[in-house]
Amino acid sequence: MSKINKQDIDKVALLSRLSFTDAEAEKFAGQLSQILEYAEKLNELDTEGVEPTSHCLNLTNVMREDIPQASLTAEQALANAPDAEDQCFKVPPIIQESG
Repeated sequence: MSKINKQDIDKVALLSRLSFTDAEAEKFAGQLSQILEYAEKLNELDTEGVEPTSHCLNLTNVMREDIPQASLTAEQALANAPDAEDQCFKVPPIIQESG
């Protein structure tokens, strides 16, 4: 098992443009080493004959079938619109040009 040390943390911090104090780097090294130790326990399990999965539960699509049907006309859709123009909803501008 490889243990993460402060030098590993410093290298990753440099690559990711992060800065840590020496105390933080030591703390993270210890925490990440514990995580790796925990993950290595999975190697003790007998997984022979167990298929890899992406989820622990069987997922199914619960959406209804897409059945084409008649839709609203433009006039019906715009009937209650506060403002419309050229068969479109007219809304206040949200981006204003500076000038």
